[in-house]
Amino acid sequence: MVKRLDYGAFMEKFSLQLSPSQHQLPLSGLTFAVKDIFDIEGYVTGFGNPDWAKTHSAATSTAPAVMDLLTAGATCLGKTAMDEMAYCMYGVNKHYGTPTNPCAPDRVPGGSSSGSAVAVAAKLVDFSLGTDTGASVRVPASYCGILGFRPSLGAVSTVGVLPMSQSYDTVGWLARDPMILNRIGRVLLHLPDVDPIKPSQIIIAEDCFRLSTIPSDRTVQVLVKSIEKLFGAQCVKHAILGDLVKDKVPSLQHFMDKGNEDQVDDIPPSLAALSSAMRLLQRNI
Repeated sequence: MVKRLDYGAFMEKFSLQLSPSQHQLPLSGLTFAVKDIFDIEGYVTGFGNPDWAKTHSAATSTAPAVMDLLTAGATCLGKTAMDEMAYCMYGVNKHYGTPTNPCAPDRVPGGSSSGSAVAVAAKLVDFSLGTDTGASVRVPASYCGILGFRPSLGAVSTVGVLPMSQSYDTVGWLARDPMILNRIGRVLLHLPDVDPIKPSQIIIAEDCFRLSTIPSDRTVQVLVKSIEKLFGAQCVKHAILGDLVKDKVPSLQHFMDKGNEDQVDDIPPSLAALSSAMRLLQRNI
């Protein structure tokens, strides 16, 4: 396998930085890359498709999410590869090639924010921007062994971001370092620089963790110990998420009845129904 210098992560490279500030900015000294779904003034937003790129003009303004990062002192080093029109979760693009997963070169990097995850995992940038509609930040982050975050819908502006499914589209970010991930979030979410609020309760979804082939001492126990160290043992609660969803969302019963024939082993019926309902909404919005 031929190893590309940039792992195929970038569609276009440049260096974009606002005028230096006399003050220390929250992201000073950090570099980032942007999924080729965000507008950057003077550059064509390619959307992972050559015909789209050929038939669209350069953007006349920069997406607010990108501007927030630049204003906070970070330097943008380019636009990254993605699945064609964001419509896949493998990270494969037949037009431009598939970025190489630095964590597992013989495996796909995950998508659709494939290049953004690869650029971070390969240490080409400190962090990156992606979009997450149905896990397009979280999947490549997990495949490439880094951290990915999807905020709540509408928490970060999607102006200047090509839509895939507007009722689900969010701007997400990826990093190797959890502290950097936190700093990016504070900038994008416009949070004040204050101590975090201590949660009253953190629920561990036991049935979801049981679906993993990774031993619990490497997942649940590590997570619980971290939570206890940060917030104390009193806020940890173990629950069956499938039962919780079933009780709180009775309207899913229709999807549960309909999906009994196609039920996958070990997947809680209520969670399978929730997934089915989400896919139905995506197809019709």
